[in-house]
Amino acid sequence: MSMEIALSGVKAINAELETISNNIANAGTYGFKSSRTNFASMYADTSPMGVEASSRTQSIGIGGGTLNTGRGMDVAIKGKGFFAVKEPSGQTLFTRVGIFQADREGYVTDSFGRRLQGYGVVPGTDVMGPMGDIQVSKEQLPAVASSRLDYVANLSGDWTTPTVVPFDPAEPLSYNGSNVSVVYDSLGSQHTLTQYFVRSGPNEVTVHYGFDGAPMAAGTETVLQFGTDGRLTLPAGPVAKALPLPATVDPITLNVNYTGTTQYAGQTTTTVNDADGNSSGAFLSVSIDEDGAVLAQYSNGERQRIGTVALANFPNEDALANVSDTSWTITNASGEPLYDAPGVGQAGSLVAGALEQSNVEMTSELVSLMTSQRNYQANTKVFQTQNQIMQSLMQAI
Repeated sequence: MSMEIALSGVKAINAELETISNNIANAGTYGFKSSRTNFASMYADTSPMGVEASSRTQSIGIGGGTLNTGRGMDVAIKGKGFFAVKEPSGQTLFTRVGIFQADREGYVTDSFGRRLQGYGVVPGTDVMGPMGDIQVSKEQLPAVASSRLDYVANLSGDWTTPTVVPFDPAEPLSYNGSNVSVVYDSLGSQHTLTQYFVRSGPNEVTVHYGFDGAPMAAGTETVLQFGTDGRLTLPAGPVAKALPLPATVDPITLNVNYTGTTQYAGQTTTTVNDADGNSSGAFLSVSIDEDGAVLAQYSNGERQRIGTVALANFPNEDALANVSDTSWTITNASGEPLYDAPGVGQAGSLVAGALEQSNVEMTSELVSLMTSQRNYQANTKVFQTQNQIMQSLMQAI
């Protein structure tokens, strides 16, 4: 029995060495989680039978270091959670390796060609849609005509009424100041809307407009009235301005909002000059943000959210089964995945432009390796001793 017990020890240590060697081999593998072999004693009734490698414990809950790469499609998980990726066969696997790219069809895939799972976007909103493959449209981003202009400034209370009248955009002495805003038509062409400010009375400024260098028709002016505290009192909301566009594009009524404009003494300053709308743009690239947003970048400077990465958590993540390509698959003991957006519920946060490194502690693995070697030698010593006893017995006979 002593030889059988020693043999069980050798087998158990071989299993431990497999685990240690696998840990050491994957010390440089992104998203890898080290494991530990657990031993348990064996008995037949009360008779000792040796030892067995009873189980293997994963260190999934221990995070690896974060390596900053600066690449827009690299992302690391900080905390709990897994990326869900779907194989061509339809099977969903789970990984901590956040190396992604957009394939030729626009699907966001990992380095093994598996499609990243996430939430879509309800068109025209930031509301998360149903979960599935994340696909980037590489079509030209359509132009959006301007409909709103927010303009906030301090129109100096030190201004005096111009001496040159009537107002003439070609005569700088007929107005106190001007500012130019850029707006877009339905085809994405840029136009300029120029505002000319004229001190027209006590606590009053009249705004005249020019469009693409030509003055707009009489009657389109806006009168800004201020209280004695310098704050705008009228108009109380946006003012609508029909822009003189050519017939080749859709007509635009631009709502100009002066809320927040003041008339304090001192310099004239502009703090907000923001019109909506944009020209058309060609697809340039895609990136993943820290909140899990998958963003498409276009040549006109616009960024469009096309989806949100989903992170999966499990009732018992340590019971997940290892598979190739630094991935895991569900088991009965792990339970079904629970999906959330990054930072929501149990899901960890993301680090954009970074990758999670292996959590293997090399020093500990080398110490474990030496301990296993010592235990292995001790068990083989039992074989040697038992063999000597058998030889002595045979000689005595």
